Amino acid sequence: MAPVSSKICIIGAGVSGLAAAKQLAHHNPLVFEASDSIGGVWRHCSYSSTKLQSLRCDYEFSDFPWPDRDSTSFPSYTEILEYLTSYANHFDVLKFVRFNSKVVEIRFFGDREATDLTGKPGDYPTILPGHPVWEVAVQSNHSHTIEWYAFEFLVVCIGKYGDVPKIPEFPRNKGPEIFQGQVLHTLDYCKLQKEETSQLLKGKKVAVIGFKKSAIDLALECAEENQGPEGQPCTMVVRTLHWTVPHYWIWGLPFYMFYSTRSSQFLHEKPNQSFLRTLLCLLLSPMRRGASKIIESYLLWKLPLQKYGLKPDHPFEEDYASCQMAIMPENFFSEADKGKILFKRASNWWFSKEGIEFDDDTKLEADVVVLATGYDGKKKLKAILPEPFRTLLEYPSGIMPLYRGTIHPLVPNMAFVGYLESVTNLHTSELRSIWLARLVDEKFKLPSVEKMIEQTTKEMAVSKKTTRFYKRHCISTFSINHSDEICEEMGWNSWRKKNWISEAFSPYGSQDYI
Repeated sequence: MAPVSSKICIIGAGVSGLAAAKQLAHHNPLVFEASDSIGGVWRHCSYSSTKLQSLRCDYEFSDFPWPDRDSTSFPSYTEILEYLTSYANHFDVLKFVRFNSKVVEIRFFGDREATDLTGKPGDYPTILPGHPVWEVAVQSNHSHTIEWYAFEFLVVCIGKYGDVPKIPEFPRNKGPEIFQGQVLHTLDYCKLQKEETSQLLKGKKVAVIGFKKSAIDLALECAEENQGPEGQPCTMVVRTLHWTVPHYWIWGLPFYMFYSTRSSQFLHEKPNQSFLRTLLCLLLSPMRRGASKIIESYLLWKLPLQKYGLKPDHPFEEDYASCQMAIMPENFFSEADKGKILFKRASNWWFSKEGIEFDDDTKLEADVVVLATGYDGKKKLKAILPEPFRTLLEYPSGIMPLYRGTIHPLVPNMAFVGYLESVTNLHTSELRSIWLARLVDEKFKLPSVEKMIEQTTKEMAVSKKTTRFYKRHCISTFSINHSDEICEEMGWNSWRKKNWISEAFSPYGSQDYI
C-alpha cells in the first residue's frame, strides 16, 4: 500500500509543535502527537505543585497574550495547559493534530548527494522539493499496525525533556535491583494521582537524587506530606549545585536589568562580533562579573545557602548562561529549618539493600528513592532518525549544531523546533517557527552548508567561554543578538522598540516581535 502523501509533517504537539503548526497552517501540516492531548512536558512531566519559572508576560505567544498578563503570580501547570488549549482553539490548530499517533521510524529516500555529509561547501537542499523525500511510520495507540506517510519536509518538535528518563549507571550488584524499597524516576512520579503521591511519600524515608527544579519541587511536596512528629524527612542527594532565586528582584531592582536588556547584553560576548567589540567586552568584563557578584550577594543574604552548604562554587552567570537558574519555592527553606528537608552532598553513590551508600563511606536509609536526574532527548531522536543522520547526533561538542536553532546543515529537508533554550523557551520556539515558515515560503534563502556550520560553531564557542554547562545549548546571554540576526534574515528591522531609551533599557519579549 502506497504511503499517504502530504507536504509537511510536524512531530509533537507540545509548545513548539503548536507554534510550528500555527505558523505553517497555510501548508495544512499533519501533526502527529503520541499522547491523547497537547501540551508536551506541561501535560506529562508536571507535579501538582509545578509552576512556571517566569512571569506570564514573559511566557506568551506574540499574538495571543494572557488575559491576566500583568499578574505577578507564577501560573500553575494547569493554567498553562488552559492557555495553550485556548491558543490552539483560537487559531484552529487542533484540526491538524492526530492524537495517539506515535512516530516509530523515519526513512529518507531523497537524493543523498544533495547534502554533503562531510560539511564541505555546498547548498542546502530546496525546502519543499516538490516530491516526498521522507517516509514516516506511525503507530496508533489503538492498533499494532504501522501506517506509512510521505512528506517533503519534517519538523521535529519532540523536545529534549520528557518521554525518555536519564538513568544513572551503577557498578554491578549496586543498582536498583538490590534495593528493597521503591525506585522511580520523576517521569513515573508525574503520572501518579494526588492520592497515589501522598501514599508514596507520607511516613516514608524518601531520597531525592538531584538539585534542579524538579528535585526541589518534589522534595517540598515530600516535606508537606510529612508534617507532624510522625513525619519522616526527605533527603536531597546533591552532586552539582546550582544557584536558585526566590523571585525576580535583586536588591530592589528588577532582574531583567541585569541580563535581559540590550544594554545589559552588550556586556556579554556574542557570535560574529568585531575585533573592536571583542576588545570592548574584555574591557567591560569587570562590570559583567560585578553584576554576577551583586546577584550572588543578594541570594546569599536572602537564602540560607551557606547554612545548608548549598552555595555553588561557580558564578551565578554560568547558571544563567546555561538556562539552569531555578525559582526557589517560598516555603522550601522553612521546611528545611523544621528538619523536613535534609541535604547530602555526594560525588558518587550507589544502592544498597537498605538505601544508598556514598563514596565517603556514609549510608542513607530509604524507603523510596526518586531519580530527578533529567531526560535523554538525544536518545529520543536516535530512536527514530535513520543513518547516516543518526550519527550526526554524536557531535563532539555535545551540542546539536542547529543553524538559527532550527536547521541542521547536514540533515536535508528537516527542522528542529524546541531544542534551543533561552530565558523563555516559548518565545524562542515561536520566533524560530516564524522564521521557518518564511523560509518554507521562500521569503529568503539559507546560506551555504559551510556558512551555516561556521555560524553554529561560533555560537558554541561563545557558550563554551561563558559557562561550563554549555551542552544545554542556551543562548540567554546573547538572545537579543540571536533574535536580531533572525529578524535581519527575514527582512525585518532588528530594533523593535519605539525609541532608543526603550531599546537600550527595556526588556525584550514576545510582544516586540508582532
